[in-house]
Formats: sequence, C-alpha cells, structure tokens
Amino acid sequence: QVQLVESGGGLVQAGGSLRLSCAASGSIFGINFMGWYRQAPGKQRELVAKIITGGTTNYADSVKGRFTISRDNAKNTVYLQMNSLKPEDTAVYYCNVRNVVGYNAWGQGTQVTVSS
Repeated sequence: QVQLVESGGGLVQAGGSLRLSCAASGSIFGINFMGWYRQAPGKQRELVAKIITGGTTNYADSVKGRFTISRDNAKNTVYLQMNSLKPEDTAVYYCNVRNVVGYNAWGQGTQVTVSS
C-alpha cells in the first residue's frame, strides 16, 4: 500500500511562510486529485487547495492569493506554499491523493502554528 508522508509544518510568526510537502512512498497510477485539507481544534476538516487532472487548481476563499498548490509528477509529490500566514491558518494540515480506480489516501497530518 502506497503511503503519503508529509513534512514542512512548524511554528511561524504571522506574515511568515511555510512550505508543506506530501510525498508518496511509491508510484500511483492515474492520479486525478491531489489536495490539502486542514482541521483546526473544534472545527471540521476543510479543503484548502486542490489540483486536478490537467493541472487546474482551486483554493478556499480564505487562502486565495496567499497559498499555492503545486505537484511534481515525477516524484509523486504535492506541495503547498503558504505565504502571509495568519493566526487563523493554525491547524493540522493533511494531504489527500485519489486516483481513477478508487485509491484514496491521507497523509498523517502536520501541525502548522501561526503566532500573532
């Protein structure tokens, strides 16, 4: 079973930047969705950004203009560049990868904490 391994979280001051990475432990056929979700304490998990077949990206309104999702197909890795971070961005961030034949996997989660 291919696993997803996240890295890049941490503590940063407001206005700072972090880059999250999510790497698959092996190759995944037919990926059609790679996304980042986040879950803050007491809140539901929400979709932050996604990149789908053809490279189309989509972002939550709260992060538009600040976050950028990208992928490296050769490395089966998806990234989330987060700039101008705000305290309300504090959450555990999870990557999610799906393919055309039902594969649906989640990373272990990485904590992002933004101090004011």
